[in-house]
Order: sequence, then structure tokens, then C-alpha cells
Amino acid sequence: MCRSIKTLRSTDMPATDEDVRAAALQFVRKISGYRKPSLANADAFQSAVDEVAVASSKLLMALKPPAAAGIR
Repeated sequence: MCRSIKTLRSTDMPATDEDVRAAALQFVRKISGYRKPSLANADAFQSAVDEVAVASSKLLMALKPPAAAGIR
């Protein structure tokens, strides 16, 4: 899908808020087809980025570390 979105789940270094937000922005850009939305669509676009970032942060915080999940 979006090859430029990097994997944020890592045991070495947790993802920063900036990393999560950048990935959310890339995802919404890909889904919407907009690099930068028109003024008429800016609020919807920004709301989607915010929601994806929140959902992504929740996911990353809820996932167990690879060793605890039985992944080697």
C-alpha cells in the first residue's frame, strides 16, 4: 500500500508522536488521493489524520512486545 510508511513497532526504540503523525498523514494522503487537500476538504482531511494518529498510538501501546507475544 504505502511503501513510504515505515514500521513503527520496534523493541529498540518506541515510535515518537511525530513518527505516528507522519505515518497517519501518509496513510490519509494515500487513501484520499490528496497531497494537500483543497480548503473545502481541509477540515475532513485534518480530522482523518488526527483520528488515524490516535488509533495508531492506541494500537502501538496495546501490542505486546515480540518476546511476550511468542514471536522470535
